[in-house]
Amino acid sequence: MAAYIARRLIYMIALLLVLSVVTFVIIQLPPGDFLSARLGRLRAQGTNVTEEQIANLTKRYGLDKPLHVQFLNWFTGLFRGDFGMSFQHNQPVRDLIGERLALTITISLVTLLFTYAVAIPIGIYSATHQYSIGDYAFTTVGFIGLAIPNFMLALILMFIFNKYFGVSVGGLFSPELRLEPWSLAKVWDMIKHLPVPIIVVGTAGTAGLIRVMRGCLLDELGKQYVVTARAKGVSEPELLFRYPVRIALNPVISTIGWTLPAIVSGGTITAVVLDLPTTGPLLLSALMNQDMYLAGSFVLFLSVLTVVGTFLSDILLVVVDPRIRFERMSR
Repeated sequence: MAAYIARRLIYMIALLLVLSVVTFVIIQLPPGDFLSARLGRLRAQGTNVTEEQIANLTKRYGLDKPLHVQFLNWFTGLFRGDFGMSFQHNQPVRDLIGERLALTITISLVTLLFTYAVAIPIGIYSATHQYSIGDYAFTTVGFIGLAIPNFMLALILMFIFNKYFGVSVGGLFSPELRLEPWSLAKVWDMIKHLPVPIIVVGTAGTAGLIRVMRGCLLDELGKQYVVTARAKGVSEPELLFRYPVRIALNPVISTIGWTLPAIVSGGTITAVVLDLPTTGPLLLSALMNQDMYLAGSFVLFLSVLTVVGTFLSDILLVVVDPRIRFERMSR
């Protein structure tokens, strides 16, 4: 196990070096840059920009340097915790991300717990009560949850709450507390606003996970070792949770690779619709405005989380699934 982990860590370091280069190249692929986009907006507003001003702005943003020099400046700064300056906001990227990261992680982790807490028991129930009324009901709800996009569900809930209850479900805070410093009143206000984002963001994930859990568990319950254990008189709860449920959880565990970046990206489109102060809308704005250091740092951060999440998935699969552990020991 130790040799396996060490080997994977070496692969991760090499992969992240490659990802940093690919990330920077991808950010540079669209035609133009932040300065050209900004000049286009200024000219559209009727503002006359001289060549001298353009030269000063180019030097100010460091766009007069070759691409490889820009990349090296950004990449070496990562090791010092310096992610560069955001062109659009004229602030350090580290500060911009830090402002929204705590709220994003809070919403996403609670949503993740909600998804697992609802989906796994329902998936187990549907598999052990196949073709029952409850199974059909949960299957129908699951298909509806998969069919309705999260942003559309957000719009529907916003309309219903506003029209029939006179309550706005957008944002995480009431207007009078949005700009106030943190206090117990502001924390309680955030808690009251959390259910709608959690339900909206978690709906599709819950519905999908129910289907995955049901299908995998049904497959395991039909295998010979389950039939043999049942014939030997093993009680149903012990039989169910000792092996079939553990093995059926493998797909759930394997999704950690993209669950971690999803925690940080925070359901971008849904966050825009609900006006949530998370990192998702900030990333979307950075990409639209070609704010390369902000966008590049975001994309690299998500890539790092994907690699780390995949590594954690592999380790957890070895721990949970006895078949994988046996394969490791037999080598």
